[in-house]
Order: sequence, then C-alpha cells, then structure tokens
Amino acid sequence: MNLGKMFADSCSTYKDNTALVYENSRISFSRMDAAVNSLANHLKSIGIGRGDKAALMLPNTPEFPITYFACQKLGAVAVTLNVMSTAYELQYLLDNSDAKALVTSAQSARRFEEIKDRLATCRHLLLTEMDEGPLSLKKALEAGPFEFEPSDAAEDDPAVMIYTSGLTGKPLGAVLTHGNLISQSRLLADLFDGSEKDTGLSLIPLFHSFGAVANMLNPILMGACVVMLDAFSIDSIFKAIETEKITYMTAVPRVYLGMLLQEGTEKYDMSSLKYCVTGGSAMPPAYMPQFEKKFRVPIREGYGLTEASPVCSVTRLHMQQKPGSIGVPIPGVEARIVDDTERELPRGEIGELIVRGPNVMPGYYKDPEATAAVIRNGWLHTGDLALIDADGHIFLKGRKKRMIITSGFNVYPREVEIVLNIHPIVAESKVIGKSDLMRGEVVKALVVKKEGASADEKAILKHCRTYLSSYKIPREIEFVDRLS
Repeated sequence: MNLGKMFADSCSTYKDNTALVYENSRISFSRMDAAVNSLANHLKSIGIGRGDKAALMLPNTPEFPITYFACQKLGAVAVTLNVMSTAYELQYLLDNSDAKALVTSAQSARRFEEIKDRLATCRHLLLTEMDEGPLSLKKALEAGPFEFEPSDAAEDDPAVMIYTSGLTGKPLGAVLTHGNLISQSRLLADLFDGSEKDTGLSLIPLFHSFGAVANMLNPILMGACVVMLDAFSIDSIFKAIETEKITYMTAVPRVYLGMLLQEGTEKYDMSSLKYCVTGGSAMPPAYMPQFEKKFRVPIREGYGLTEASPVCSVTRLHMQQKPGSIGVPIPGVEARIVDDTERELPRGEIGELIVRGPNVMPGYYKDPEATAAVIRNGWLHTGDLALIDADGHIFLKGRKKRMIITSGFNVYPREVEIVLNIHPIVAESKVIGKSDLMRGEVVKALVVKKEGASADEKAILKHCRTYLSSYKIPREIEFVDRLS
C-alpha cells in the first residue's frame, strides 16, 4: 500500500461524502479525486515522475491536499514548505531538495521571481488565484484527463520531505516514506473512535507534520470531512464549530488558551465537539481541566516530532489525562529513557527520550552525518529530556538540545544567530527562549554590538525579516556588553 492507492481507495469508498469545506465551497471525495487526477496528469506532462520532488508552499486551502495527493499518485515526493519562508530561505530549500516544480500562491510568486535565475533544478511554477495561462493551477485542476492510475511506489519509498532546522543552523529535509505516514493514518480511528461521520477542524498548517496527519491523512482514510480555516480568529473557530458541527479539533496550546480566555463563548453551541487534541508544544497543565470544565469536552495531549512523522505518544480518549503527561506510546512505537551512554534508565528517572517504530524516518535528505547523529541502532534520539512513570505515561522535563518551540514551530537558535551575526553592527549574539503563556516560548536575542556602533533594534529586526520566517524573528532584543 502507498498513499496514492490509499487516497484512491478512500475516494472510491466514500465518493459521495464531503471531503473538504473551505469558505463557501464543499468538495466531495469524487470531485477531489478528479482534481487530483487532472493535476497528476499535468505534472506528468511537464516531466514530474516517480521519485521527483515537487515543492508545495501553500496555506490551508483545498489546493494543498489536492497537490499533495497528486504527488502521491505520481509516486513523486511532496516537499511541504512553510508559507512564511523568505526568498533567502526558499532558495536553499528548493535547491537542497532538488525540487523540479513549485506550487504556491500568486501572492508568494515574487519570492520565487527574486531567486529563479539562481535555482539549480526548479524550472516549473504553478500559482493559485490565476484563472488562465500556463502558470494557472486552477486550469491544471480543470483540464483533465480525470483518470490517473496510482503508481506502484513501495512502502519504503519517499513520499514527503519536511524541513526542520538543524543544530548547525542549516535546515534538514526529513524524508518520510509511504510506510511512515500510513502507520500514522489510523490514529484517530483506532485511538479516538473516529469514523466517516466525523468533521474535523483544520487549524494547524498542513505543511506542518502534525497538521498533515491529523487533518488530512486520518480523515481521508476514514472518509471524514475537514473544515479548512487558514487565517482565523478565535471567534471564527467557535462559529465553525457551531455551524459545521465539528466533532474534533487538533491545535497548538495557544489556540486552546485563546478559546479559554475568550469572553462571550457561552453564546456558541459546542455540543457536537467530542474531543480536542493538543500538541506541538507543552500545554500548561493547570489550564487543561479549566478548558474541559468550561466547554464540557475532553482535551488530550500528545507528542511528536517531524522525524517521527510526527506522532509518538498521546493520551487516548478513554484514558485519564495525567497533568503534564504527553500520554503513552502509540501502537507499534517503543519509547525508552536513556542516559548519555544510552543505558536505559528505570521508571521515574530523567534522561533522554528515544523512540523506535514504523513512524521513524529513514533519514535526512543528502545528510548521512546528521542522520547518524539522531538515529542510532534504529532508535530516534529526540533531544528531549523526559521520564516514564509506573503506568507508562511520559512526562517531558526539558531539552537536551538547544531549541525553542514557539506556537508549535521549532526554532534552532544557531540559525537565528547566523543571521544576526552578519548584520554590520553585531559583533556576536546569543539566542534564547523566553517563556510566554500564549506561545509557550518566544525568541529573544542577546546582542553585543561592535565597538563604536549605535544600538539600533529596528535595523536589526528589518534585517532579520529579510532572511528569516516571521516566527524565527526575535520578539525581544537586549543589548549586552558581553555574552556569558
């Protein structure tokens, strides 16, 4: 089985079910399948085939899953890129991934135009929001033919590549196979009693591994519906739950905290909502029972990382949510706590969390050294410190590696420091995480300016915006005499 065949089977089984809801559009499985097949034929006609890379830099709109599954039917690799990527970041990502095509919005096309003459392999561009012309994605979706036989890609063939920043500041492409992602596609059905009667709310970006698994792969396998929100407010979340009778939602803690603190929520009917899942960063334990009491809906916490496709553990729906716990390993996944010599530690002791299972990536693209640093003897070293209690529940206790998690996005300080240090007034810098209730952490920079230079925070932030996605940009800059 591969993702292309899985998608084709679901579209055949649930052809009359609504697959996607976006704004005023409702798209059935059969209509989605026709669009996927048309795009697959177009991509094939421009030379995209099995094993080739096609990059997607798209928001949470129907074009994302349609393009994603067109790649899967072809046996191509979908390289899912953060829509906040700057032109500077995009050039590296397209070249490093060997992408032959980029599918993005017309609004983002200027970033591609800035770098297109310097790209090594990316020669094709398809744009949303264009009705006609050779660059029109809409035309490619409507032109046909509307039949396409899925490739015979094997389970260990690459299906998706997702970039995650490395400790050295160089983004690394985590290669996820068909088997990796299929192992994740039944989590909602098996652990949360999901079925074709469910309607999920898609808030997490689909280019994020958590969003893709929870709000694309799982509902499509079940024949369920997904309501897609891209730019959203807390009020729009409540309106969507009431109007579309949402049965489950997955989100980062910031969203649930925003819902909890919102005034006037009693006017919304949330009775359809069966459960919520939080992940991406730690949910403050004290707020979880408050959320459950206020909205009369269970909320469960999970844990994962891109390199594990991403889910490793979660508290099941019919299991007690222990305060601060990220649950127990999902079926097929083993978890251990080890010391620096990789000796397994007894229950209750703190060490590094390592995991093993069918969800663990084969490695980083074109980087065997980085792969060997995190996957040893089949075990993925997460870099997170944790303990496992007597009941098998996992509790995170800190990080072994330098990393900041802000609103569910990973930021490696070294990447930000490299950008800061090329500014003409910066002698050296150090980037740290600062605690923040809504985001978990925000990025803070300690900067030593060059002798004789004036402190200019605005100039440094403008410089950062040129090179870094918005979530990586320091929220606070502190000028210091020296770094400790």
